Amino acid sequence: MDLLRFITCGSVDDGKSTLIGRLLYDSDAVSLDVLAALEEQNRTSAAGTVDLALLTDGLRAEREQGITIDVAHKYFTTPRRKFIITDTPGHVQYTRNMVTGASNADLAIVLVDARQGVVEQTRRHTIVSALLGIKRFVLAVNKIDLVGYSEAVFRDIVADYAAVAAQLGIKQIANIPISALHGDNVVRPSANLPWYKGPNLLEYLETVSVAPDTTHEASRFQVQYVIRPQSADLPDYRGYAGRIQSGVYRRGQQVVVLPAGIETTLEAIEINQQEVEVEVAVAPQGVVLRLADDVDVSRGDTIVPADQALEPTRELEATLCWMEDRPLRAGRKLLVQHHAAKTKAVVQAILSKTNIQSFAQEDADEAKLNDIVRVRLKTANPLAADAYGQNRTTGAFILLDEQTGATLAAGLIEATELAYA
Repeated sequence: MDLLRFITCGSVDDGKSTLIGRLLYDSDAVSLDVLAALEEQNRTSAAGTVDLALLTDGLRAEREQGITIDVAHKYFTTPRRKFIITDTPGHVQYTRNMVTGASNADLAIVLVDARQGVVEQTRRHTIVSALLGIKRFVLAVNKIDLVGYSEAVFRDIVADYAAVAAQLGIKQIANIPISALHGDNVVRPSANLPWYKGPNLLEYLETVSVAPDTTHEASRFQVQYVIRPQSADLPDYRGYAGRIQSGVYRRGQQVVVLPAGIETTLEAIEINQQEVEVEVAVAPQGVVLRLADDVDVSRGDTIVPADQALEPTRELEATLCWMEDRPLRAGRKLLVQHHAAKTKAVVQAILSKTNIQSFAQEDADEAKLNDIVRVRLKTANPLAADAYGQNRTTGAFILLDEQTGATLAAGLIEATELAYA
């Protein structure tokens, strides 16, 4: 059974938590103890209705106390597919949290209140999702009951969102009218929407194609841990543990260790955290690679097939979503964390800032909280990295504060240059 990871995003009070609660409740994915608590809430509620948002909105008390809101994850399974849902905050000040939620998603459900239409947060969340490589979108026009289940209202919102999507090059959009509160067209078809002929939301989620197979991409493996037992039984054992980020590795193939550029042979591939050797391993398997030669390999180094090698670089052009209250300016020193690799870096220049309304690139000399900017970075040590458009896994990184280790930005590599030849 395959897995679909998706996020729900949209403006404040568009009904994200209620929608997730409806999906869980109507697909019988609610545990008995939680169901009993909901029924008790129903008996004591003045409105006499179940608040489905309670299934996911465990952070409501935190919001009332002014505590930073993080993303919330929920898991459920239908006979056709497994799902991981990430519910992201709608407040503009939590766009950085939304970046975290979208980074591993295959699909984004963008909720729009039928009374409000496409608003700034709709655009912001769409552009962040697109920048993070999400290609499949669902425009869920929620609260359609509050506009009398109007087809005209739905069509106007679809047209407005299509214009946004066209500016970002988004081509895969499913437009679905729903009422999360009443369950219209979420898990079951609705008699209130006779003009709508498409699938309900769950039906679409169960049948949409999942993320593409990364085994066809260039092979990438970054070392997370060097295993050297140096025991009586294994005096000379040296293995390199990590997860295959993309592509395929085969025993006996010629490989290159980057950034050093040392060429050797892949002697063995071990899986299952045991000395079980296999001939072939593919992404995203966790493996231990053993090399034929005794070469110097450290945490953060990358092992790639010799015929799929890339040039390590000290200069990057990247798109950032800035996550710190203190503005970013050229000259700022920080750390680049590229999976297991970490190096000091400096921001050489802020090249442009994305206008959320027009999506145009504008001149800027700083990046404020939640701004999306394009920058040029120079690193102290070379990184073996791909452009994000070529490899979603190896083209992503984060920026850290040198002193505190706090996360400052999520970054997507747009271009690399060989700066140390």
